[in-house]
Amino acid sequence: MSPLSFARHQFPPAIIQHAIWLYLRFTLSYRDVEELLAVHGIEVSYEKVRRWVVKFGPASAGNLRRLRPKPSPRWHLDEMVIRVSGKLMYLWRAVDDEGEVLEVLVQRRRDKAAACKLMRKLLKKHGFARTQVTTDKLRSYGAAFRQLGLTAQHEQGRRTNNRVEVSHQPVRRRERKMQRFKSMGSAQRFVSLHAAVYNTFNLQRHLFSRRNPAHLPGTGRGRLAGRDRRGVSQLRISQFLLADSVAMTKPVGGLGGLDILVCNAAR
Repeated sequence: MSPLSFARHQFPPAIIQHAIWLYLRFTLSYRDVEELLAVHGIEVSYEKVRRWVVKFGPASAGNLRRLRPKPSPRWHLDEMVIRVSGKLMYLWRAVDDEGEVLEVLVQRRRDKAAACKLMRKLLKKHGFARTQVTTDKLRSYGAAFRQLGLTAQHEQGRRTNNRVEVSHQPVRRRERKMQRFKSMGSAQRFVSLHAAVYNTFNLQRHLFSRRNPAHLPGTGRGRLAGRDRRGVSQLRISQFLLADSVAMTKPVGGLGGLDILVCNAAR
């Protein structure tokens, strides 16, 4: 993972990382983060929080993505309408059958060219053959698959794409909190950062079977199925970020005894 340099910054790295984590992990505005830090005696303007997110957010998100396990070969694709600077845009999203966000892409149109662009980014990033792709009944998907020569099973139907439909909800909540996106570039930057943090801290309980609850790391009991191994891998990453990378014992700056939960992707 590429290290993050916090040289020549007034505040300690733990405070900067904590502010970034608060903004990306929860449905908060920059002013909300400013108030939460002010409660503990840290005077930081909301503009400084915004600059921290812009500067350190992409590198932290990239480090988080490198920790993720290989996604499932069964993908779900969908698009939703968002409003950017008063204009209607489309947020294209791809997730696997376990809820892992694979790619998010803001585009102006909802046609074959936009679907092809999404698929090219997915194939370039993940680089393995899919066994099944589920979409809604938009005809652009079928045209894009034929143009790219994809041979994966293409499913369309009612309620078959609920996995990706549910994945839209966190972004929709953030869109209302932010009072719409201001530009296409800022919208793309935010959804990319949000997807990386969402994947890391979204512990999916359906990945653990009810028959063997001793699948948690460190138990050493039972043999895990494929989906359970993926769940344990995800849980270990979350534990690593929340335990090994979090300052919870020593006071930092003006935090006093505050337990700092910092998504430290630099380690």
